Amino acid sequence: MTDMSGAVSDRSPERVPTARKAGVVLVIVVAALTAVGCTLAPKEARLVAQDLAAGPASTEFKEITATPSRRTVTFSGEKQSYRADLYAPGPVPEAGILLMPGAAEQGKDDPRLVNTAKTLARARFLVLVPDIPGLRRLQVTPANIQHVMDAISYLASGRDFPSPPRIGAGAFSYAVGPVLLAARRPDLAGQVDFVVGVGGYYDLEEVLTFATTGYYRQQDEWQYRRPNEYGKWVFVLSNLSRLADSDDRRTLRRLANWHLAGRPGPQPEVGLSGEALDVYRFVTNDDPDRVPALIGKLPLAIREAIRELDLANRDLSSLKADLILVHGRRDDIIPFTQSVRLAEALPKGQTELFILEGLLHVNVSALSIFDQNRMAHAVDSLLRQRVTAP
Repeated sequence: MTDMSGAVSDRSPERVPTARKAGVVLVIVVAALTAVGCTLAPKEARLVAQDLAAGPASTEFKEITATPSRRTVTFSGEKQSYRADLYAPGPVPEAGILLMPGAAEQGKDDPRLVNTAKTLARARFLVLVPDIPGLRRLQVTPANIQHVMDAISYLASGRDFPSPPRIGAGAFSYAVGPVLLAARRPDLAGQVDFVVGVGGYYDLEEVLTFATTGYYRQQDEWQYRRPNEYGKWVFVLSNLSRLADSDDRRTLRRLANWHLAGRPGPQPEVGLSGEALDVYRFVTNDDPDRVPALIGKLPLAIREAIRELDLANRDLSSLKADLILVHGRRDDIIPFTQSVRLAEALPKGQTELFILEGLLHVNVSALSIFDQNRMAHAVDSLLRQRVTAP
């Protein structure tokens, strides 16, 4: 990658035009950003943001930083034991961060999560990524709150490594909720210094309204965007264990997997009754005004899980961590207004919110030059959470 200054060391005739072109491009970018009231993020933040977007591909940041180590660690929590990957930088870590996997079948081994962990380790973070079997089965449950608490406590303990001077957590999509609910618990008071949330939620009823109907509210007006069906069928899979009838569970699982696989042709025959039929009617409804009533008909165990994971019904004043929120305006799984509402629910000055026009949920690989700069500013906010090592 060419240095952002546009300078090159090889002064051969073949390279000079490239250098000039890079310099011209930089001038144009700076002028454009200035015209819209933006400034370029600091260079390290730009390099880290570029590395996050590049995944495993070569970047300048990879060239100038040491390759982090990755090893498996085990630790015990309140009710269970865990396996996790620990990514350590070459130099002494200046902060520690828990990366909480979202609902994805590859879990901690999802290539996007692995690449993110490696980039953060290159940026001198000690990174812990736990294996959460339920999330690999696409099950989002209130138990995830305890998973976060156990992992944060282990990261703060310094049992297998020097305790980092500052500790935070990063979460994507639905994992943002459990991370914030854990960070506000008295058990973790003073242990969580910062939280980074990408594509997260605030009000679960609003999220489920969007996932099932495509409607969300912006300034009290209904807006529509075609939703990604992933959201509502993950909701079904997350709640199968809360249905009493085993035949209904099998039928709904088959139906959800059919939709998630994007299979063509007719859907599997649906033969449901009772509470499972209430779940099916809820996820296939397309009228936003009917959502509250349909939620009210869901099995009690499902309604309780929604309540436990909801942020809108919680007093978040006990959350002392700095909050960095990133969301895409065109997000088709969780609308960007959720991060806006979350930021508004916290004291002014505690939260930094970055809305990116082209970010598709958590995919940072194809952003415009303006979104790249905005992302770099979000990264800079994260880098400022580090403590300079002695």
